[in-house]
Amino acid sequence: MTDPTRSPAQPEGTAYGPGIALGGRLGGIGPGPIARLGRRGISRGLNGGPQRGTSDGGGRRERPPHHQAQRPGARQETLRESNLLLITEEIFSAAESLSRADLSIRTGMTRSTVSRLVDDLLAAGIVREGSPIVGGTRGRPAVPLHPARCTLAGLGVEINVDFMAARVIDLTGSVLAEEIIEGDFSASDPAEVLPQIGLLALRVARQAAEAGARVVGTVMALPGLVTAEEDRLMLAPNLGWRDVDVPQMVCRSLGGPEQLADLPEGSPRLGEFGDFFVVANEAKLSALAAAQEFSAHEEGEQTFFYVSAQMGIGAAVVIDGIVDAGPRGWAGEIGHVAVEPGGPQCRCGASGCLEVFAGKGALLEAAGLEPAASAEELVSLTEWEDEPGERARQAIDRAGWALGVALSSAVNLLDVDDIVLGGEFGPLADLLRPRIEQELRQRVLAARWSRFRVRETTTGVAPATTGGALRALRAVVDDPLRWVPEAG
Repeated sequence: MTDPTRSPAQPEGTAYGPGIALGGRLGGIGPGPIARLGRRGISRGLNGGPQRGTSDGGGRRERPPHHQAQRPGARQETLRESNLLLITEEIFSAAESLSRADLSIRTGMTRSTVSRLVDDLLAAGIVREGSPIVGGTRGRPAVPLHPARCTLAGLGVEINVDFMAARVIDLTGSVLAEEIIEGDFSASDPAEVLPQIGLLALRVARQAAEAGARVVGTVMALPGLVTAEEDRLMLAPNLGWRDVDVPQMVCRSLGGPEQLADLPEGSPRLGEFGDFFVVANEAKLSALAAAQEFSAHEEGEQTFFYVSAQMGIGAAVVIDGIVDAGPRGWAGEIGHVAVEPGGPQCRCGASGCLEVFAGKGALLEAAGLEPAASAEELVSLTEWEDEPGERARQAIDRAGWALGVALSSAVNLLDVDDIVLGGEFGPLADLLRPRIEQELRQRVLAARWSRFRVRETTTGVAPATTGGALRALRAVVDDPLRWVPEAG
């Protein structure tokens, strides 16, 4: 039985090109290459942890035991797995639905081989057959293949300073169930909050199950640093959390002794959360949702720098549709870049960080609004021709200056001149854009030869839950054989 507190294995060197169309309340996004969190697959052992016995830490690689070989020779099952992955990628990445004959032409496989592999995907609930298309040629009508509806699904969960949310998305991108609860979770106790979000996630998972879907895995978004193994929160300054084993705490809070009696110590599991339960950074998962949105709308993999505000500010760089999280997953902490070293102290302990000028709390306070006010209220206030309106405009101008300073450094370092504003920055994009662009033109060395674009996303409320669900569904697209009944 798979340990859900660990991430599923991902094959090294996989071509990540397939697409998941987002539907439901997400705006009917069409097909396109699916975005991916992390540039490389993570090699993990049978227990979900990192592979052992392959390096001495100094660069010398030892020969692993035969059964742990990282690139074993081809066997019949290996060829089946590779071919099934190729067929799945073709189906999910195609702009138009493909038939078995189309797949045979694209892959060079015989029609009989393609047919057997498609039968596997049908049995796994990964694809479905559409209505036959009668064309002008002789022979059998072509039967288009589509991602399956309401069969396998991913569960995305998020806990942030002022809300918790859960969302289940199937392979077509349709939202099967979701729930969002507002609250104040700053400086909270994880032992009190995590059982609440566990119950929320369980309710949403059960709603999806009632609709006929099976949750394959759960990814929880957190506003802070998580371990490279995706099994523990290291630090979330705005929540006030440090060193928390989130998956284990959630599972243990929901599972009574009778459910855990036959399980090894330290590996609680709840089947309704799927085969794995991992944690990831909120901004990275939001960027994943944005990358999927833009790739589908513009029919191509996108490169941009994503910056998002909740109570804090997170960011991620997306290169060709891939959210590059860095070797340990800690890249993108732009909220703690110093824009004025002698400025106000930040919750992280440093001073003059971007968050103290442009974070949601700082922005609302500077505008004279209550902490619970929305970005839309701030926009409305800027339209007033009086002192409160002027104060709001000055607050936004200061936030735009701070963002421009920090983003100029990012553009100089990364050579990415497409900026995407998400979270609370989205509704403020039109007001923030002029000052951000002014700073970019002034501070970016290559500004003269660059064409900056500052735009907002339309991924909706709690985009990290969408990103979490997409991240979970990669386990299906990356390893389809795992879900075939007789093979899994």
